[in-house]
Formats: sequence, C-alpha cells, structure tokens
Amino acid sequence: MSADLSWMIIRNSNAFLSKKTNIKKPFSKEPMNLTNLASKRYNGLVHDNSIGVESAPNNKGFTVITKKRKLANKPGKSLVKVNFTSGPRRSLFKLRKYLLGNNYRKDLIQASLRRASAILESQKRASLTLKKLGKSKKPDA
Repeated sequence: MSADLSWMIIRNSNAFLSKKTNIKKPFSKEPMNLTNLASKRYNGLVHDNSIGVESAPNNKGFTVITKKRKLANKPGKSLVKVNFTSGPRRSLFKLRKYLLGNNYRKDLIQASLRRASAILESQKRASLTLKKLGKSKKPDA
C-alpha cells in the first residue's frame, strides 16, 4: 500500500494519536516518530523507510531503530536496532555518518540528531552545587 493512501486512512484516527482541545496540530506517540507531531512527513507507520531514536539500556547513549525497505511486509523482521554509546559528540557524528551511508531519508537526519542530542542531554548527571559555609565564630566562654 502506498504511503499516501496509508496516511489518508490513519490521518484522523489511530491508536497513537493524542488530540487536545486547544492545540491546533495533534501529537503522535508512535515509536518511529521523531518529532511526536502527527504529520505524514514524520509518521513512521506509513513509510517503508523510517528512523526512530530512543534511550539505550541503562541510560548510556541512545539506540537508533531503522526499517529495512525490503522487509516491509514482515514487520517483526524489518526493524534494525543499533546502539551508540561512545560519548555524546562522537555518537552524534557516528549517527549522521550511519544515516548518510545507508541512504536513509535526508529530511529526517536533522530531526534524528536533535532527538539523540536531547536524549544525551537528559542522561547527564545533575551537577551538585555545594554551598560554602562561612566559618562560624566560636562563642566566647
């Protein structure tokens, strides 16, 4: 089935859609949607070639999930997971190289880098700020 026809079918109602009253564009909770917006461009259900970025196990790095186009009719076998755990800067560089080298959709590369960067930022340990206490004066006795 073509992506256009699939999108027309699931556009207004699917299990991942989250509609609110005062929000113009509904949100989508699907795992292969990089921006969590309900739009055809970012939808991971309708495209044969889509990308998903999620946190890696034990909060160390991130995992990239990609679909193989050849296995579109076998959903269980079509997903490929790759872990990137070699530090923030190097991991983002490797992600960009991985997506460009495997000819994935170029319009999703920037969105995947943003999502991976946000995941890495959330995994940073909170720095502890200690207050310096002034020397207390000893009471005169």
